[in-house]
Amino acid sequence: MPDKDKKRRYSQALQKLRQVGLRPTCQRLALAKVLFEGPNRHVTAESLHGETTGANINISLATIYNSLHQFTNAGLLREVVLGSGRTYFDTNISDHHHYFMEKEGCLEDIPDGVVNIDKLPNAPRGKKFSRIEVIIHVVEDI
Repeated sequence: MPDKDKKRRYSQALQKLRQVGLRPTCQRLALAKVLFEGPNRHVTAESLHGETTGANINISLATIYNSLHQFTNAGLLREVVLGSGRTYFDTNISDHHHYFMEKEGCLEDIPDGVVNIDKLPNAPRGKKFSRIEVIIHVVEDI
């Protein structure tokens, strides 16, 4: 494949990385293409590693973890921590809430405007809230 075609294939990923000041290494470009060219979604490092391996993209799990954290720190991803070492990365970086489907082990966005938080405690002295996240754990209704 000529260099020009290859550059065109990665142009959206390349632009996204450059906009936030991340050096476009081959691994970052490949991950950015997989993550950001398509609809918003939620991934774990392990699920992304499986996806890249299945697509014959050879990136170590450690590199994927590092890249996901770099993308998060640069504002390209939003980290959603569920505790017990379970962390998801969301390509939708807007303020929104999530359902956590316990049986399936996946996150889904809650539609805008359906969560109403009408009373919050005061922030600790000298602090302010930076964001409010609601994660609703969902199980089968038997």
